[in-house]
Amino acid sequence: MDPRRGKATQTASKAGATAPKLSVRSAKGPLTLPTESRAAPKAARPTARAGGPPRESGSPQKKSAPGPQERPQDRAPGARAKRPSLRARDAQPSGAGSAVPAEGQQTPTGVQSVLAKWLEPPAVPRPPLSRTGSRRDRGERFAPERKPEPTPVPSPGPPELTPGLGRGEAASSGWKPRTVLEKLRLRRQEISVAAEVVNRVVDHLLRRLQNRESEFKGVALLNTGSYYEHVKLSAPNEFDVMFKLEVPRIQLEEYCNSGAHYFVKLKRNPKGNPLNQFLENEILSASKMQSKFRKIIKEEIKNIKDAAVSMERKKRGSPAVTLLIRKPEEISVDLILALESKSSWPASTREGLPINNWLGTKVRNDLRRQPFYLVPKHAKEGNSFQEETWRLSFSHIEKHILFSHGESKTCCETDGVKCCRKDCLKLMKYLLEQLKKKFEDRKELDKFCSYHMKTAFLHICTMYPHDSQWLSKDLELCFDNCVAYFLECLRKEQLKNYFIPGVNLFSQDQIDKISKEFLFNQIEYERNNRYPVLREF
Repeated sequence: MDPRRGKATQTASKAGATAPKLSVRSAKGPLTLPTESRAAPKAARPTARAGGPPRESGSPQKKSAPGPQERPQDRAPGARAKRPSLRARDAQPSGAGSAVPAEGQQTPTGVQSVLAKWLEPPAVPRPPLSRTGSRRDRGERFAPERKPEPTPVPSPGPPELTPGLGRGEAASSGWKPRTVLEKLRLRRQEISVAAEVVNRVVDHLLRRLQNRESEFKGVALLNTGSYYEHVKLSAPNEFDVMFKLEVPRIQLEEYCNSGAHYFVKLKRNPKGNPLNQFLENEILSASKMQSKFRKIIKEEIKNIKDAAVSMERKKRGSPAVTLLIRKPEEISVDLILALESKSSWPASTREGLPINNWLGTKVRNDLRRQPFYLVPKHAKEGNSFQEETWRLSFSHIEKHILFSHGESKTCCETDGVKCCRKDCLKLMKYLLEQLKKKFEDRKELDKFCSYHMKTAFLHICTMYPHDSQWLSKDLELCFDNCVAYFLECLRKEQLKNYFIPGVNLFSQDQIDKISKEFLFNQIEYERNNRYPVLREF
């Protein structure tokens, strides 16, 4: 027992003095929440992990004992334990105790707003898109029925944390995040070899497209994805490359108030437009344009002599043309055609990119003056797709944010203080990746991807904007809070698109409830048991 704590207890019991105070971090420094005396019942005590990622080292937590409905720790891999539904769990109190102060206590104003957010009820999931079928099937342009504006998707807010191990028990748990990160670190030599091969293939294709007297003559490269954001895991074996094509005179028509998908019209051009061949009833067909792009790439890879390159089969609903390079190592390259528009961002993004208190209002305004992109990822209509629709993409903005991620402009630079933001994102992505491998014979995790983890991570950075809340020494605690927030998103079925707040990535039409419950159970098990799946290399 901490001798200081024991002394405080003896003083309180003998003289009836004020009980010791429990420290909670805030953006400006430690706040103190008054606690009751040790004689008070535990249920009346407020939780100590309400705010920022760092947790006080003097408050070790314990493993929560498995209840009758919890999965035992020694269960067989893949076995499904019977658990209450997410909606049933939502009505149950958190394992960390009530977030409401005990009767008679005074809650500091700085913490009161945080506690209020905890009590927000979950939002009603957005209704699915109308099941109208593809225009291509009907041979005519689909004029979608205009629906009322969808209810904005509220943020889940700070997570309702459940007990986990504290600093005092971390040494014996076998959970060492730095060791995991070291295993995931890209080796310089591997990066050099992979980048050289990929650049050679991409440059060959780019020259072919630019020299062709066709609609793709004006394409240029825009490197995006985890490799270029420096959050790639283990090996440089996956690359995302955008071939951007500027289309200066376009008009967007939002598809069914989706916020993310649009029909693209070409404004009249007296000199003619090479993209006219892709029009279908005055709409620029995403599927037609993607098919032509794919055809050119397929023909041209046959002329690449210094690398063994093949094209994978088209994935339904995917905007990418995927190449597989087998020499010297197997590397996957996703080529994505993107329309570049330098006009104002669509109205659906007005409340998005909430970085004012994190990176600053000026940075946000500057980023919103950057172009936005449209990729040929079609809106889903039940079991089919609306093949003429394009989806908004802000991957270039995500790349900028991850490069300049600190409240301080020198965060993680040579002379700056190192934070653990990117390390937390790497661990979050790795957690999902390992779970998908562990349950690769099941379909529940098929619809989850690293973009869900990245989106949740960006929201966490918005909630905790200060560099002091992401100190490198607090990596384990910051990561645990990131996981807790993601669990809260799954539990409430709410994960807002970071740029389009009206789009809920965890709505029922995006991911079914059974899949969300399955992932929730697996992550909760990992968190309660110190992430055993992360130690399986």
